[in-house]
Amino acid sequence: MKKWLCCMLLIALSAAIFLPAVLAATEVKLIVDGEKVAFPDESPYVDRTSHRTMVPARFVSEMLGADMTWERKLKQLTVLYQDKTILFIAGENAAQVNGKSVLLDTPAVIKNNRMMLPLRSMGEIFQVQVEWIGKRDPVIITTSPKIPKGTWIWDSSIIEQEQEEILSFASKHDVNAIYLHINRDLAPKVYQDFVRSAKEKQISVEALAGRPEWGLKANQEPIQKFMDWVLQYNASATSNERFDGFHFDIEPYLLAEWKTNPTTVLEQWIHNLRFIEAEAKGSGLKITLDVPYWLNNFKVPGTSYSLSAWMLEKFDGLVIMNYRNHALGKNGIIDNAKAMLREATLLNKQVIVAVETAKNTESDRTSFYSKSVDFMEQELQTAHQHFSPYASYAGMAIHDYKSWSMMVGRLTH
Repeated sequence: MKKWLCCMLLIALSAAIFLPAVLAATEVKLIVDGEKVAFPDESPYVDRTSHRTMVPARFVSEMLGADMTWERKLKQLTVLYQDKTILFIAGENAAQVNGKSVLLDTPAVIKNNRMMLPLRSMGEIFQVQVEWIGKRDPVIITTSPKIPKGTWIWDSSIIEQEQEEILSFASKHDVNAIYLHINRDLAPKVYQDFVRSAKEKQISVEALAGRPEWGLKANQEPIQKFMDWVLQYNASATSNERFDGFHFDIEPYLLAEWKTNPTTVLEQWIHNLRFIEAEAKGSGLKITLDVPYWLNNFKVPGTSYSLSAWMLEKFDGLVIMNYRNHALGKNGIIDNAKAMLREATLLNKQVIVAVETAKNTESDRTSFYSKSVDFMEQELQTAHQHFSPYASYAGMAIHDYKSWSMMVGRLTH
C-alpha cells in the first residue's frame, strides 16, 4: 500500500511539474488595425496565473517598427521606439522607460527561448489601444495613427548649423510642413540647401513672416518687401529648392488700437489681406494664415459673414492657434476648432489645428509646456480622431520647433 501511495504521489508531482507547460496558458488571437496577425513561432497566450495576455517581444517590433536588442545572458531586452528607450528584464515587474521605472501589470517572462511581454502594459507604454471584447474573441489592437504635423521655426539662423538635427527631429515626429521665418540677411544658398533637404524627406517649407502692425494700412511696405523677396528667391531657385507658399502670422488684435477701436483695425486688416491676395496672384504659391480659434465670432464689417469664412474664401487655408492643453470638454481643443472646421468643409478649404508648447504665463491651460510629451501626444490623438471625419481637417501644428524640441529633450535627458 505504501509503495502504491508513493507511486501516486510521484505521478501527482510529475503532473504538477508538467501541467503548467500545457495548461498554464490559453492561446489568443490578435487583430491589429483590422488585420489578423500570424505568429510563426511563439503565439500570444493568456497566463492562467496572472490572467494577463502575453505577447512575444518580436510582435512589438513588427507592429510598431521598434528596434530591439536582446541580451541573452542578462535576460534583458532593450527597445528603441521614437524618443523612448525601454528596458525589460525577465522576471522583473517593472520596465525602465528613459531611465524611469514603470510598473508592469505582470513581469516579462521567457517561454521557449522567447521573451513574452504583458500586452496591457505594452499598450500603455507604446500608446496603442487594446480592446478585449470577450474571452473567446480576438484582442483588437489599434495603433496610434500618425498625425501630420506642421511647426514654426522663428529663428531661421539655426537652419545653417542645425539642418540635419532639425530635419531628423521633423521626420521622427511626423512633421510634413515647416513654416520658416524669412531673415533676408541669410544667404539664399542657406535656404536652398534647407528646402532641398526638407523636400527629400517629403517635408514642405513655407515662407513665414508677420507682425501685429502688418494689420494696419500704414505697414504695407514691409509686406510687399517680404513677398517680393520670396518671389525673387523662387524665381532663381530650382524646383526642389522653392518655397511652397506664403505663411502669414499677422495678429493685429494684439495692438493697443484693437482695444479702443477694433472695427477700424479690422477694416485695415481686411484691406491688407486683399493687398496680399493681389500681390500673390499668378505666383502659384498658396497662402496660409495663422488665426486665433475665436476669429469666427467676428463679422466682416457691414455684413453677417464671419471673418474666418471670409479668409477661407480668399486664401488656401488657416492654421487655428487653438492654444489649449486638453482635447475634450468645454473650451478644449476639439470644442474650439469645430466651427472653423465646418466652415472650411463647406468652402472646400483646409484647416490645421495648432497647439502651444512654449512657456505661457497667461494660463496653465494654454500650453503643454508643463506637461509630458506622452500626455500631449495622447491629447493630440484624441483631437485627431474627432477631427478626422471633417474633409477640411489637414492635421495638427506644434508651436514652435524650439520649445517642442526642448520639451522632448527634457524627456530624453
